[in-house]
Amino acid sequence: MNITREDLGWAATQGIVTPRQSDALWDALETRTRGRQKFDGSHVAYYFGALIVVSAMAWFLTDAWDGLAGIGISAIAMLYAIAFTITGEAVWKRGLRVPGGLLFTLAVWMTPLVVYGIEKQLGYWPQGDPGTMRDYHVWVRGSWLVMELATVLAGAAALRARHFPFLSFPIAFALWYMSMDLTPLLMNNPDFTWEQRAWVSAGFGALLLIGAYIIDMQGRQEDYAFWWYLFGLMAFWGGLTGTDSRSEVGKFLYLLINLGLISLSLFLRRRIFIVFGAMGVFLYLGHLAW
Repeated sequence: MNITREDLGWAATQGIVTPRQSDALWDALETRTRGRQKFDGSHVAYYFGALIVVSAMAWFLTDAWDGLAGIGISAIAMLYAIAFTITGEAVWKRGLRVPGGLLFTLAVWMTPLVVYGIEKQLGYWPQGDPGTMRDYHVWVRGSWLVMELATVLAGAAALRARHFPFLSFPIAFALWYMSMDLTPLLMNNPDFTWEQRAWVSAGFGALLLIGAYIIDMQGRQEDYAFWWYLFGLMAFWGGLTGTDSRSEVGKFLYLLINLGLISLSLFLRRRIFIVFGAMGVFLYLGHLAW
């Protein structure tokens, strides 16, 4: 519910509060929300710029990186991380929390590259050479797990030092990838089945959702749980949808779970649950129609 000064003025004309109380309440609310970030054009530009950097350093790596030795990849990524951290700290101290926090987030995003370079240099992989860094975002492989664990730790350390909600994004993202890359390790077989991957993803996603709920119950003014909910649902709902239940009872149970997600959206006041739950319900109705 959004409250304007006109709403408080109306309450004063109705005798609910006095005009002096209305002014005092508005001043108190302004003071309380002054530190919150507002959504405007400059913030869109900040986040869009950060997205471009993330894309360049994560998804759009070229063959030039493959020509570098592992130590070269780690050194370059580390220099970027240091530059982002130093610049972010300088900007943060000037009171510009959004660009400062985004620079800290970019520093965390360098972690997979740093770890990948070290592993490549040492020839250490938990489950065989996974290939080029570009394959990290394409193929499910157990050898990516160290990179994901390091990203979670780096993100947690950054979030502890600087309370910026978007820093939870790389943590939740790495955990989502981990939900998939855990499958070949847990099954002790790189040639895992799709069904095995789906169930591991659903189970890990459920754990992420529990973690998101615990974070949500802290009652903080800023939303630290959103990205945990999003990637937790992607892992849980995606895994659940990917299972191949050949019985009508199993498919009906799938419907009930999705109806439960819709109900959770009302309890948690999170619209994202409605989105995934509604998609699941429509899939089930499509199955019946087919």
